[in-house]
Amino acid sequence: MPDVTFVRPDLGVFCRLDELGLEVVGQRLEPDGAVLACRVEPGEFDRWCRRCGGEGAPRDTVSRRLAHEPFGWRPTTLLVTIRRFRCTICRHVWRQDTSKAAEPRARLSRRALRWALEAIVCQHLTVARVAEALAVSWDTANDAVLAEGRRVLIGDPARFDAVRGDWRGRALLAPHASRGQVRL
Repeated sequence: MPDVTFVRPDLGVFCRLDELGLEVVGQRLEPDGAVLACRVEPGEFDRWCRRCGGEGAPRDTVSRRLAHEPFGWRPTTLLVTIRRFRCTICRHVWRQDTSKAAEPRARLSRRALRWALEAIVCQHLTVARVAEALAVSWDTANDAVLAEGRRVLIGDPARFDAVRGDWRGRALLAPHASRGQVRL
């Protein structure tokens, strides 16, 4: 293989946290899973008040736990530290934007949602197996996968754009149907 290059190992890139706007600052391996301590990468507008536009001063931090896609069937949990700011003018308090990492109040990261949907649709895993791999309850996994499936699969208005042919009754008649063959 010509031009094979290696780069410095990066846990954030390996775990695909860079696309979620997170940076790994620590890790803890346990017998039943892994915990990655993360912080939100600073955004351009995190420090500015959404009400009055004034500059915010760092107030404190809060932690949020998110289930992440498993590595080696070991559940991976993200412990995300989120900074809170207080406006120096109107005293409004807000948090850093974590919408790239997960939906508000969600228990699963966006990568965990994608992994769970692919596991059920492509690999034919059960919801129970997906819940076990993510270390969440069955209800949490089921609700998240159904919502993501509706958003990605059913909510796409262009999902039937590639379907061609004449619809007659319930069968899709392909161009070769004149020879008596019908493919469903």
